[in-house]
Formats: sequence, C-alpha cells, structure tokens
Amino acid sequence: MLVYTVRRLLGTIPLLLAASVLTFLLIDLSGDPLADLRVQQPPVPAEVIEAEEERLYLDRSLPERYVLWLTGIGGNGDIGLLRGEFGPSVQGPDHDIGRLLAERLGTTLRLVTAALLLALGLAVLTGVVSAVRQYSTIDYTLTFVGFLALAMPTFWLGALVKEAGVWANRQTGYTLFYTVGAASADTRGFTPWQTFTDHLGHLVLPTLTLMLTGYAAWSRYQRTSMLEVLNSDYVRLARAKGLPNRVVLRRHALRTALIPLTTVAAVAVAGTIDGVILIETVFQWRGLGDFFVEAIKRNDAYALMGWLMLSGTVVIVANLIADLLYGVLDPRIRHE
Repeated sequence: MLVYTVRRLLGTIPLLLAASVLTFLLIDLSGDPLADLRVQQPPVPAEVIEAEEERLYLDRSLPERYVLWLTGIGGNGDIGLLRGEFGPSVQGPDHDIGRLLAERLGTTLRLVTAALLLALGLAVLTGVVSAVRQYSTIDYTLTFVGFLALAMPTFWLGALVKEAGVWANRQTGYTLFYTVGAASADTRGFTPWQTFTDHLGHLVLPTLTLMLTGYAAWSRYQRTSMLEVLNSDYVRLARAKGLPNRVVLRRHALRTALIPLTTVAAVAVAGTIDGVILIETVFQWRGLGDFFVEAIKRNDAYALMGWLMLSGTVVIVANLIADLLYGVLDPRIRHE
C-alpha cells in the first residue's frame, strides 16, 4: 500500500503540470488584465500603463511568462508557484493573492466538509433503506424527494432556503437562522464557545442547500449499487448460512456497495466546488467562491490562475483518497 501511495503521489506531478499549462493558456487567452485601464476616461498616462505591464510581467513573451509563473526565476519575488507565490494582482502590490486564498480556503472548507459529510451519510442511509425496502412506500417517497432535489438548480434552491430562513425569523421574532455571511459582523468579546456556535449557526442554511444537491444524485447511485449487491451470490450464501440480516447488510453488502459511491463522490468534488461559487454568492460568504467571482469581475489573471490551480489540486487529492479507499472497502483489491 505504501509503494502504491507513493507511486500515485508521484503520478500527480505530471497531472498538476498539465493543469498548470492549460490554466495559464486559458486565462491568458481570456483577455487583457489591463483592458479597463487602457480605455479609462480621462486617459491614463502611457507611463502608468507601461509600469503596470512591467509589474504584471505582461511585457514578456508567453513562454517566458509561463516559466516565470511556475518557477519565479527572473521575477521580483512576488511570483512562482513552486515558491508559494501566485503572482501580482491587478488590484495592487498590497493585494497578496496567496494570503487571501489561504484565508478564504478555511472559510470554504467549513462549508464543503460539512456538506459532503452530511450528503454522503444521508445518501448511504436513504440508498440502503430504499434498496432493502424496494418498491415500498418509503422507497417511492425517498425516490421522489431525491429527484425533486436533483431537479432544483443550485442558485434557485439556495435562494429558496434563504427566503425560508428569513420568513422563519420574521414569524418568530428571533434569529433562528443566519442568512448572511459566514460569521457575525462583530465577534469581539466572544468566548471560544460563542465563536464556535456563531460559525455553526451560519453554516446551517448554506450546508443544507449544498448537501441537498449532492445527496440527491448520490442516493440514487447507492440504491442501485445496493440492489446489485443484495442480488449477488455471496449475499445469498451468507443468508443461507443463517447469518442475521443486519450482519449480512453491514459486513457483506454495504461494504461492497460503497465502492461505486466512493468513485462518484470523488469525481463530484469538482461539482461541489462549482456549487460553492453559487452558494457563497447567495449567502454572501467571503470564501473561495466569492474570491473567484471578484477575480472575474476585475479580470485578475493571476488570482484566477491561483484559484483554478487550488481547485485542481483539491480534485486530484480527492481522487487519490478514493483510490486508497478501494483497498479498505474491498479486500479483493490489492495495491502492490
């Protein structure tokens, strides 16, 4: 397993390199970062534009800029992915892209981690119940709820959940649900427990929205996989040997049925990141989604490239974890 893990980690290097090339080319071809400055009225002096081009390394050739962005060799110390520097921002030298990404990452991870764990847990539970009680009333009910959540656009579902929270607060006269931001505006004087509960309260509605969008699809995969396993020969043999039904389900059926869901969940991490952009916009979170939207508005090339590289790394790591989990879930799989 150790050799396999090391080999897979080394295999991510060419993937990240290829991702960096595609990211750089796509962002470079998307437009001029100084386009707004060039058409500004009254006109900006040519000296100012030339200074900005030099600061953003736009006065260099495309291959040279890529090598510079990747390695930082020949730069001014503010660029180079391998050095932990994402590059200068169009918003000025005081706008540290790496520091902002690190700050926003913590905010977004709270939302994504909570939503993924709850969505996976609910998907497994409802998928197993639907498979065991196939064609029953509860199976039809869970299927209807799953398809209903799957049919709702993320941004519309988020707005609906937010309005429901606002309505509940108005009806009761109390703040039952926080509908704006990842934390209260003023937390000075809060104890650690008060800070924790404040963050937890702001998580409820965004997590619910993001969880429903993931759960809906994953529960269908889990139901289908569980039905296939329940009809397999080794499960029939386990029941014929007189094993209790709960033992058959937990030790023999569920463990194998989780393998397809593991694959789907790893791939769906990319979709979850896309969903975070919409959810953070609706609930006004200052996370990676908000960072991405701001970077697009300002055509901040290095900020966009940093965001895309960070997102790509998260997806690659998620798939690596899924590969390692195969050996845990299915003893027949051996990593040599």
